[in-house]
This record gives sequence, structure tokens and C-alpha cells, in this order.
Amino acid sequence: MHHDPAPLTRHLRIHRNGGHLVLEFHGEIDVVAASEITPFLDSATGRPAPRVVIDLRPVEFFDCSGLRLLFRARRRVLAQGGTLHLVCTEPLILRILRITGLAQVLPPSASVEEALSRPEAAGSVETG
Repeated sequence: MHHDPAPLTRHLRIHRNGGHLVLEFHGEIDVVAASEITPFLDSATGRPAPRVVIDLRPVEFFDCSGLRLLFRARRRVLAQGGTLHLVCTEPLILRILRITGLAQVLPPSASVEEALSRPEAAGSVETG
């Protein structure tokens, strides 16, 4: 069912899973990778009511540029009334997500299937 599409950049592959667009980040997500990914991320999150999954499982390195991509995706999806799910299993990246508070507003799942079984991710954020 899942096929490996040709990479859009060496750091990004995109495929569909049901009604969701899955952005699979690859390799080292640093400032160079972020500059390659941003146009595709903006396209995916700029549509009305986007349904997006960001999969970080193939990531080997993740710095503040990667965090900026996640915050950007979340902000854009919320502005369009969509949903955003995050998939991540790497302990170091999970720690970064917890420390920055991103894990609270964008809870990571262990797989795309688990993420899609959650009701809403970015769309259910409480504002206080």
C-alpha cells in the first residue's frame, strides 16, 4: 500500500495516506535542509483545511531549523483550519520536542497509522 515516491529533495518525500498528505523528512534537518523543504511545506499547508502528517522517523539530525519548520507548519495549518499530526520515535528529537513545549501542542505518534487514529492534532489546541 505504501510506496516510496521519488524524493522532492534529498531531505523530503511526500505521499498520500488516505486524505492526508505525509511529508517525510530525511537525513539531517538543518538550515540547508529547511531551505529546501520550506517551499513544499508552504504548499502543503497553504491550502484550505490541509490534513498533513510530518514524519520525522527517517531523520538523523534535527536542530532549531527543524523546530522552526514544525512551528511554521503548525501555525499555517491552524490558520487554514486544518489538522497536523507528527510522527517521531527518535529519543533525542522527542526530548527536544518536550523541552521546547512543542510535544504538548503537537503530540508525536510512533507511526503514521497511530497519528491518523488520533482525532485532531493542531486543530484541537486549546487557547486560553
